[in-house]
Amino acid sequence: MTPSSILVTGGAGFIGCHTVIALAEAGYRPVIFDNFSNSQPKVLEGLRQILGFEVPCYRADCTNRAALLEAMRRERVSGVIHFAAFKAVGESVQKPLLYYSNNLNALLTLLEAMIELDVRDLIFSSSCTVYGQPEQLPVTENSPILPPLSPYGNTKQIGEEILRDVARAGEALRIISLRYFNPIGAHSSGMIGELPLGVPNNLVPYITQTAIGLRAELVVFGNDYPTPDGTCIRDYIHVMDLAEAHVAALRHLEYASIPAAYYDVFNIGTGKGASVLEVIRTFEQATGKIVPYRIGPRRLGDAAAVYADASKAHKHLGWKAHRTLKEALADAWRWQLYLHKTAHLLSASNS
Repeated sequence: MTPSSILVTGGAGFIGCHTVIALAEAGYRPVIFDNFSNSQPKVLEGLRQILGFEVPCYRADCTNRAALLEAMRRERVSGVIHFAAFKAVGESVQKPLLYYSNNLNALLTLLEAMIELDVRDLIFSSSCTVYGQPEQLPVTENSPILPPLSPYGNTKQIGEEILRDVARAGEALRIISLRYFNPIGAHSSGMIGELPLGVPNNLVPYITQTAIGLRAELVVFGNDYPTPDGTCIRDYIHVMDLAEAHVAALRHLEYASIPAAYYDVFNIGTGKGASVLEVIRTFEQATGKIVPYRIGPRRLGDAAAVYADASKAHKHLGWKAHRTLKEALADAWRWQLYLHKTAHLLSASNS
């Protein structure tokens, strides 16, 4: 039986490339569609080493309808997992038009291509940012959708509204939005992981870069939040747990008795919150490395605390996070060591 081909937009990115592995391990045929604006082509070599085969890859932008249609036709795509979007909260505050233009146009173009080619199944990469600053914790799917704290969060809110309206209009699309929390870690092989271009926007790569000496110190953005130690609390989920949630959602669309026009949302998290200082301490315990840090001012767009109630995903998708924070941080460190080693080997070969 020929495996189903699944288009993974943004498939060379951090979550995307790990989902490519999870798809392949589950018997699907992943196809990457990525413009590499926030990723690097060397990720493809890491995937080849882990999987033992070359993953088809189309280098193009999701706002390019002709390129999307060509890739989907050629690969006979039966479903799509849509990651492609700009994702830095702080940058979105500074460049809102860039975020609205890219993130929303990419989604609209993809939906038009899917409808034209009768590709029915879509998993949308949403975010816990749609909840804004939650009034109660843990956050459930029925928690109020409050005003977003950043343009990035607003693009996810609007994206979900678009998908809900498309389903209500009766288009034959089956859509799931996964509202996930804070992905961290790396593949256990240490051959792929989070690869920020320039200064990291996320906590864990900044920790690993500081621990290995690429950064002088880590800046903790604020210690005066209404939390036990004053630093922000987030639900940190191992990226492979998150990747496997996308496979579970895809299988739900394929095998559950659901209508032709369908839309639902699921939280994807561990159900536990950890503060920035807790993450630093756990990293030090997992690796034996000390992370120098200082307290800086709060960062625009940051909520004080957000963590998930993911029981709906467990009940309906059969999915649950099972990797620990310590495992995720150890895997992230293994990836950082791999990057450090390969950089030195490349430097030596060029000298």
